[in-house]
Amino acid sequence: MDTFALGTGDLLLLYTDGIAETRARDGEFFPLASWMRGQPPTPPRELLTALHRDLLRYSRGDLDDDIAALAVRLREPPDGNCPG
Repeated sequence: MDTFALGTGDLLLLYTDGIAETRARDGEFFPLASWMRGQPPTPPRELLTALHRDLLRYSRGDLDDDIAALAVRLREPPDGNCPG
């Protein structure tokens, strides 16, 4: 098991292999890591919408596998106090 420390504003993206293995017509895999680096700090729903749109563009609408993703952004509690 791996553990990671997340800070306020960090984003956790969990995804299936269908996303990691999306290919362009020339066989190149979708560049997920570089795509993520280019994304602004949007709410998770907007990030997932953009990811789906760009996967469809990259594959020219031919997603060969199921895709699923979950994005979670750590927010500061409304009172500014962290639990624990």
